[in-house]
Amino acid sequence: MGMRHVYGPVFSRRLGRSLGLDLVPFKTCTYDCIYCQLGRTTNLTSHREEYVPLDEVLAETERKLTAGPAPEFISLAGSGEPTLHSRIGELIAGIKRMSRIPVAVITNGSLLWQHEVQEELMAADVVMPSLDAGDANLFRLVNRPVKEIEFERMVEGLAGFRRRYAGKVWLEVMVLAGMTGLPREVEKIAELVRVIGPDRVHFNTVSRPPAEEFAEAVSAARMRSLARLLPGEVEVVSENGGVQTGAGEDPEVSDDEILALVSRRPCTVQGVADGLRLHPHQAAKRLERLTRDGRVRPVRRELLTFYESVGEK
Repeated sequence: MGMRHVYGPVFSRRLGRSLGLDLVPFKTCTYDCIYCQLGRTTNLTSHREEYVPLDEVLAETERKLTAGPAPEFISLAGSGEPTLHSRIGELIAGIKRMSRIPVAVITNGSLLWQHEVQEELMAADVVMPSLDAGDANLFRLVNRPVKEIEFERMVEGLAGFRRRYAGKVWLEVMVLAGMTGLPREVEKIAELVRVIGPDRVHFNTVSRPPAEEFAEAVSAARMRSLARLLPGEVEVVSENGGVQTGAGEDPEVSDDEILALVSRRPCTVQGVADGLRLHPHQAAKRLERLTRDGRVRPVRRELLTFYESVGEK
């Protein structure tokens, strides 16, 4: 039986090999970010509910953890905003009962001003919210939030959560060329970072095909220069890095597992290989066949080719 809510593991610079849990239907989100690798948001909402059955997610997670090598993290992310799931706190508690693997919540942070959302994330080991703009105008332009989420409320939610939360907060700052990737705009963001006080800042730019073509990447040299404007521990995140695999690959990886991964996160050949423990040559052959079958398509982004699902979302 295939997995509906669990995918990967995915390899990333921030979490290593992490097993992904998808808690909402495709592109159900509080934001419609212009840089989103999954395209335009189709259900822009702040309404919280049990979008996918909690019991199913827990059962699939246990089955996946039993079947293969342990990932470094279990990450709550996927096809939209995970904190929209109204039982995310119960999910984290359930994972903690079955495993000692740390839990990371990858969130845009838009709902952290809600006390109940803060409470539900307290048991997570790492929370990874986003801050992509230093003022309300650019927030509306870049993140295109649902109308009831105001910039000041979002920022105060990030700061308020940090004050209460005992785990690690790794704040992602995504900047775009000609928009937020300018010294004066990064300085505005830096002032807010000082207020929020995260343990670490992950400084990022576009690396996968974005929702809007005008969302362009900042050069590597400019990223290193701008990073010096941010306070505290700052890491410039690059999707071009990563480990080369070859030992310990899993020959039982199914096409469905590959499709589940690239439907949530467009990947290079190496990204599929690293996440699913395939030899890169084997990953390339599998992706070539899936391309011929019309189930994935290659998309060029500068010097890299990413594969994304073309099936129904």
